[in-house]
Amino acid sequence: MRIVYNSPSVLRGFLIIVGSLHSVSSFYLPGLAPVSFCEQGQAEKEQDVPDCRSEIELFVNRLDSVESVLPYEYTAFDFCSIESEKRPSENLGQVLFGERIEPSPYKFQFKKKEECKHVCTKTYDTNKQEDKAKLDFLKKGMLLNYQHHWIVDNMPVTWCYDVEDGQKFCNPGFPIGCYVNEGGRPKDACVVNSDFNDRDTFYIFNHVDITIYYHVVENEAAGARLVAAKMEPKSFKHTKVDSPDCTGPPMDLNNKFSGELKIPYTYSVQFLEDPNIRWASRWDYILESMPHTNIQWFSIMNSLVIVLFLSGMVAMIMLRTLHKDIARYNQMDSVEDAQEEFGWKLVHGDVFRPPRKGMLLSVFLGSGTQIFIMTFVTLFFACLGFLSPANRGALMTCAVVLWVLLGTPAGYVAARFYKSFGGEKWKTNVLLTAFLCPGIVFADFFNMNLILWREGSSAAMPFGTLVAILALWFCISVPLTFIGAYFGFKKSGIEHPVRTNQIPRQIPEQSFYTRPLPGIVMGGILPFGCIFIQLFFILNSIWSHQMYYMFGFLFLVFIILVITCSEATILLCYFHLCAEDYHWQWRSFLTSGFTAVYFLVYAVHYFFSKLQITGLASTILYFGYTLIMALIFFLFTGTIGFFACFWFVTKIYSVVKVD
Repeated sequence: MRIVYNSPSVLRGFLIIVGSLHSVSSFYLPGLAPVSFCEQGQAEKEQDVPDCRSEIELFVNRLDSVESVLPYEYTAFDFCSIESEKRPSENLGQVLFGERIEPSPYKFQFKKKEECKHVCTKTYDTNKQEDKAKLDFLKKGMLLNYQHHWIVDNMPVTWCYDVEDGQKFCNPGFPIGCYVNEGGRPKDACVVNSDFNDRDTFYIFNHVDITIYYHVVENEAAGARLVAAKMEPKSFKHTKVDSPDCTGPPMDLNNKFSGELKIPYTYSVQFLEDPNIRWASRWDYILESMPHTNIQWFSIMNSLVIVLFLSGMVAMIMLRTLHKDIARYNQMDSVEDAQEEFGWKLVHGDVFRPPRKGMLLSVFLGSGTQIFIMTFVTLFFACLGFLSPANRGALMTCAVVLWVLLGTPAGYVAARFYKSFGGEKWKTNVLLTAFLCPGIVFADFFNMNLILWREGSSAAMPFGTLVAILALWFCISVPLTFIGAYFGFKKSGIEHPVRTNQIPRQIPEQSFYTRPLPGIVMGGILPFGCIFIQLFFILNSIWSHQMYYMFGFLFLVFIILVITCSEATILLCYFHLCAEDYHWQWRSFLTSGFTAVYFLVYAVHYFFSKLQITGLASTILYFGYTLIMALIFFLFTGTIGFFACFWFVTKIYSVVKVD
């Protein structure tokens, strides 16, 4: 049985199989099914197959750059466009990521070869302010190496070129153009052509050679399916603008040029049959060419093995030491023996004493639980293939929808622990759970959105989408949080295995290693060690616009992160209890939550060492969005540490005899 995952919208449901396609053994999950294409005459004759199309549409997406965080819509650069056709609908994730897909004037007939076909001509007069502004913006795009992103049959049009070691890299985008500086040094894509050699000159890629590969379907519907679309950008200064021949020198634009300039845009297209690529695996050639697929497999496995080994050692030490402690305590017969003992048993009357700032801790636990469940479910569906790169925006849409629907467990956990901490201000607790952490994220996001609005970026969220996000928050998430809090406060507080003394026990002088700050700082090292390789790939996918698809590894790293956070926190908690320090609640949360600080430090290092981002707006946007990710990661890891430590403390004090 062959299952193909290819869904454009996660909102249509995850687990509904909408039908089979002419075969009992081949069916598809919800979304876009394969489209059959026929030649124009054949499509008119094939009455039995109404889905057999002859026209191939090319869609354009927003343009982005590794040197700027600001993406822009296709029309912002004054390229050839078509306004009469309706834009395809976009899901929430696409809007949040700044994707703006729209139709283009590039349209092909299946298996019809075209040579140097004229699309449009753009004319600029530098003496006119409006034309000069458009030309300057186009130059800025070439200077910052902005990339086109074209789509054919929900598949990126790729530019494949050779890299080191004879490997071929297929980039799901291609540059607007390139620049040769005043010293005659070519920048970015200008190295591909030796004719790009004039100093202080821009070269615009105004021609593309497109090759579309198809696979003829046997024993199924008539027609063929598209399995790849590749292109090669070129530059031609067409001598005859109205009837171009795609010969001659490149289309150059000197920085000191003034007067009238005409830029004609053309394309050539050809069709090749490739029987070796199946429709179900047509993305493979892109994913296999990604840089991180060739160099990091052994590093990832090595990291996982080390973390598993350390986790096993921690678990073994804890089990053996605790087993001896509990056996010794339970064998004590006299009061004198009990008085001579020291360590974690002596603080049994204080270990469940409510922590300071219990209101804030309970709110953090509620929000952390919401994020933890959201992350787990999202990664689980990603592993099944629902949220693959083919499903544009599905990952973000899934995460946002799940977060909205998980308000109930957030309210329940916050209310239950706040009641166990002895809190009575239940109204304040539920309001803070519903608004504190989401409000901080929204305030940061809104400020970033103001910058994007000011810069005219396509990533700026439209006002209607902003209202929709607020409606999801206030009309769905907040009521669900109130419902969860209602059931949490209705239940009795969590019963502890030992009673709490009325008078707090004095905590003895602590050594350097058992003081709060050193323990918290050390606690985040091991969890961060198991994620930093995957973190590099994730940051690459966000800021360097590379596809991320190794969700199987990511889910495995997620599980190991949970285990490592739990065991590191439990180990340090045990040491602190043995030192007769019973303030474990906040310390357990901050110990594993400190991993987010290491994440923040790594993000700063990544910005200065790996990225080429320039400009104040892009820098502010990078660190603004990074702070949002760090806060979410802090709540996520801190909640894991607290629950692990809570389970551990409850367990050890429930199996000892307390006189």
